[in-house]
Amino acid sequence: MKQLVILSGKGGTGKTSLTAALAHLAAQDGWKGRIVLADADVDAANLELVLKPFLIESQNFIGGKVAIIQTESCSVCGTCAFVCRFDAVLSPTESTDQATEYHIDPLACEGCASCVYQCPTHSISLQEQVAGKFHYSESLYGPLYHAHLFPGQENSGKLVTLVKQRARLDAFDNQRDLIIVDGPPGIGCPVISAISGADLALIVTEPSVSGIHDLQRILQTLQHFGVPPLVVINKADLVPQATVEIQNFCKEKEIEVIGTIPFDLAIPRALVASEIVTAVQPEAPASLAIRQVWRHLSSRYLGAL
Repeated sequence: MKQLVILSGKGGTGKTSLTAALAHLAAQDGWKGRIVLADADVDAANLELVLKPFLIESQNFIGGKVAIIQTESCSVCGTCAFVCRFDAVLSPTESTDQATEYHIDPLACEGCASCVYQCPTHSISLQEQVAGKFHYSESLYGPLYHAHLFPGQENSGKLVTLVKQRARLDAFDNQRDLIIVDGPPGIGCPVISAISGADLALIVTEPSVSGIHDLQRILQTLQHFGVPPLVVINKADLVPQATVEIQNFCKEKEIEVIGTIPFDLAIPRALVASEIVTAVQPEAPASLAIRQVWRHLSSRYLGAL
């Protein structure tokens, strides 16, 4: 069983569109029934929008704990506000709803329990907090594991780990050969969770100043964790000089650029219709370029990993 994770140093490069297209092409190319899909971009999960899967299971994701004050026994002494390092305890004078007791700002609370231990009347306890939703769905191209982190919540890396764990279990239990992971953008904790255990990373970049800069950052991250990278340049014909700069940089670093995808209005049109570009416009220039990327991946890398 192999893990291919699709990454981008920045958002908006076409990572999810490419992931969906690869899933479609793989299913057409004899991989149907052998693939598990995972959307690890839990802060902005949208792979399901184009795959249009059937939801099978949904469950709460517990991201951490938050302090709760029992106002009935609270003596309004202010000890909790004094010991809180995160300014999460609001006094009656700080309240916007004319409250007469101390209360907790759940967005500021880190669940450190300092107030719990210091409260003289034992009026504070920690309560589990639902931070998001985890989903398992079935798509035309294989099972899809995805999740949604609620706004303002933390532990996105933990939720990514849950998504990948369930995808791996499915692959092992059903003897599937490939997990395709739509990773999050950037280089933060969610990305580190997404590339954990990956056999290969495919980076989608674009010919722009920020695209080149963020490509360099994500390559450093992959090098640190020992994950071999490949590069695809999207919208490659918009700034040819920048595309050449990316190709020269990758050649210097001995990183293969396995494809260049031209700017093609077929992609946004397919997205507007919640469709996969290679499925609805297979002869579009972008679709033909993506097909070459898949052929290169499947013949040269996925079978040999």
